[in-house]
Amino acid sequence: MDTQQRSRTSGKRNERHSAAWGKRLSVAVLLLSGAMSGQANRMSAQKMAAEKIHPEVARIMNRFAAHPTQQVKVIVQYEQTPKSTALSRVQNLGGRMGHHLGVVRGAAFTVPVGSLAALANDPEVAFVSVDHPLKGMDDYTDAAMNVTAAVNAAYDGTGIGVAVIDSGIYDKQSDLRNGNNSRVLYHQDFTGTTTYLNNKQVWDLYGHGTHVAGIIGGNGNKSNGQYAGVAPNVNLIDLRVLDANGAGSDSQVIAAIQQAIALKNTYNIRVINLSLGRGIFSGYAQDPLCQAVESAWNAGIVVVVAAGNYGRVSVNGSNGYGTVAAPGNDPLVLTVGAMKSMGTYSRTDDQIASYSSKGPTTYDHVVKPDVVAPGNMVVATNSPGSTLESEFPGNDVAGNYSSHDYFTLSGTSMATPAVAGGVALMLQQNPNLTPDQVKARLMKTAYKSFPASSVATDASTGMTYTSYYDLFTVGSGYVDLGAALANTDLAPANIGAALSPSATYKPSTGAVTITNGNGTVASSSVVWGSSVVWGSSVVWGANVSGSSVVWGSSVVWGASTATGFSVVWGSSTDTASSVVWGASSDGNGAFSATDSEQ
Repeated sequence: MDTQQRSRTSGKRNERHSAAWGKRLSVAVLLLSGAMSGQANRMSAQKMAAEKIHPEVARIMNRFAAHPTQQVKVIVQYEQTPKSTALSRVQNLGGRMGHHLGVVRGAAFTVPVGSLAALANDPEVAFVSVDHPLKGMDDYTDAAMNVTAAVNAAYDGTGIGVAVIDSGIYDKQSDLRNGNNSRVLYHQDFTGTTTYLNNKQVWDLYGHGTHVAGIIGGNGNKSNGQYAGVAPNVNLIDLRVLDANGAGSDSQVIAAIQQAIALKNTYNIRVINLSLGRGIFSGYAQDPLCQAVESAWNAGIVVVVAAGNYGRVSVNGSNGYGTVAAPGNDPLVLTVGAMKSMGTYSRTDDQIASYSSKGPTTYDHVVKPDVVAPGNMVVATNSPGSTLESEFPGNDVAGNYSSHDYFTLSGTSMATPAVAGGVALMLQQNPNLTPDQVKARLMKTAYKSFPASSVATDASTGMTYTSYYDLFTVGSGYVDLGAALANTDLAPANIGAALSPSATYKPSTGAVTITNGNGTVASSSVVWGSSVVWGSSVVWGANVSGSSVVWGSSVVWGASTATGFSVVWGSSTDTASSVVWGASSDGNGAFSATDSEQ
């Protein structure tokens, strides 16, 4: 029952009681007057206690009413500087004291939600408010994705489980812990390359998975919040599929996905993060890796997948189109491309990373990526002594903490967990959202203002790369969590309601148009009607090139040549695939995630 319904019901009960008392004999009223006086005093005390609680704390109390042991960080201010007896009373309520805050006549505590009302009833307490996390805002990812809106609404991923299928998670990182308790609730190794150090298993030898986990849910403990993740109190489930060299296999990833589905109810796994991929060698309907992610989606788990780092691959002038990796080519999943923050907090000057893979997908021509998010030069948690740290020691981040605590990486591998963390916040806000509703809402509310094109220069080679901001490069736009959390539109709840559409080339007109992947959704219908998700403009917006006709004869390709066009759309699809995904590409299941550009 929601708060509004609860208050209406309570009001009716009070009205009925009042009417009943009005009909009692006067002698009964006299006999009961003492009891009524006591009730009034109790009500007055409750009102006073309520006035001592910040509305945000009250919302937390309502949200977790059924989970009274849930911990919440609060600042308690007192009428006078608190004495030890007052602090002891909080500890008797199950509270753990953090810092003394004499400047505000208070202290910081971690308190069970079920004890908040009793705390407010303490006559010495003046006010109880949320102990908000603060950030130095050096994390451009948060600024670009409007994560501040989630922080202000007290969403931090609490209670949501995210399965990180990657190289493992180094859970000794304090950013991934709450005090002595690790938020990595489960480990399992699917690589068969278990390593022990001092009789303890080392979970992340490569270093990629720990970085990904930090972007999703690091709390920034070591950096005073500066490098906190998107959902800093989320629970993490570590399913290791990449070895010390970042290599894995389809079967290992599929086994991990299968285990995530099996553990869904145990750990409330609502999100899977796949910052990995490989070439596309068949249509998604025949690809077992794609079928595995569809099984997770059908089980109610939002699967967030990296688009790939092959946007600079240009076969016969293709300019990186047609390079999205599997399983990001599946039309069900949420596929993520990478943006660059350009060293500023404002997203208005952000640009696409030239290495971010572009659609349409090989074989099926699915419109991918679905969204883009910050992925270039992202700072997050490090696995000390890992392969990546050994190979790129200059990526260690210096500061008022150990030089091995944080590390910088780039790639769609880093953009993907930023979105996965955002999905966790959305599901914390509304646990009833289906994967399709999450995907559709993120795509509809994405920020859609982009330049027509941008040019990037590789610092090491001096080569330049021109990117165009069409559907196959930026998808529906730049993830905006503030807008997504504020939105209440619901796509149909059925599985497949938000299938990414396909692009169809019409030789007779020389144009490429969008065809809905879901036959029950009419592309000409109004978006967000009673049964419709996709239309021609709302999802992609007028500011994204080709909102109705995706491609004219040469608009999107820039210097597009006929040969470049035929790589994606020609009859020799198999040949094109073998060129793009040949032996020279990184087909071992992991993206390097170490390239970056200014």
